Amino acid sequence: MTAKIPAIAVIGFGEAGFTFASAGGWEDAAISYDIEPARATKMDECGITCAGSAKEALESADLVLSLVTADQALPAARQYAAHLKAGTIWCDMNSVAPHTKQAAAEAVEAAGGRYVDVAVMAPVDPARLNVPLLFAGKDALVAMALLRELGFAKTRVVGDNVGQASAIKLCRSIMVKGLEALTAEMVMSASSAGVLDEVLASLDASEKHVSWRERADYNLDRMLLHGRRRSAEMAESAAMIRVLGITPLMTDGTIEWQSSLGGLGVRPLPDGLEEKIAAVKASPTRKGDS
Repeated sequence: MTAKIPAIAVIGFGEAGFTFASAGGWEDAAISYDIEPARATKMDECGITCAGSAKEALESADLVLSLVTADQALPAARQYAAHLKAGTIWCDMNSVAPHTKQAAAEAVEAAGGRYVDVAVMAPVDPARLNVPLLFAGKDALVAMALLRELGFAKTRVVGDNVGQASAIKLCRSIMVKGLEALTAEMVMSASSAGVLDEVLASLDASEKHVSWRERADYNLDRMLLHGRRRSAEMAESAAMIRVLGITPLMTDGTIEWQSSLGGLGVRPLPDGLEEKIAAVKASPTRKGDS
């Protein structure tokens, strides 16, 4: 550890927390708390301290990385902010709506902390510390400098207002996760109609960068593996859209498809598009049953 690395508290130690900590080599500089006791094993693998409570994790931290599930981002800020020492930077790296982050910022700042909206703009695996990060808020530059000291290489400040980074992330997610959901609906329908190969070939004829068979396989892979988390993120997108005065018709459908496929629990993931489709069809709770 170099002297520059701040005292880090990682709140939530799922995929992102584990990936960042193991890639960064933070060891003695970091302590983590997760409401799931089983994740202590993952903390041990990274060589970081497992806290017995949020208070233990936060009371000496200079920098907090909030990496909880989307539905817990605001409750975590509200419940744990009281444990922060004055001036601690709280980096909210969760995929939640701008107004959710603004409410979390109120809680953190009322307790004397400094809140920064951070958007993680790509899957953390395999990017690890090369994942693009966007920062927004009045302390965004300070937070960005601290995360660069931790090893994050692709960082950019996008504004002074909490919610700006989150808005960029979620507006992009409307397209990315929406295409995944449309892919699922398309391949399930085409397979059931016995015309999957013809449909994929037709799509390839108009767009050749990546074959639609490869794209469809990848999209189903993402949904089967991460659909529940992606559904929670898209629920935040839908909430944002409603605040903007727009009815999220397509996004609501995306939420259902992501949640449905992610909830099937298909493990290990089958290799190949037809194999994935067959696994979905074999599930008694598969999406699209009448």
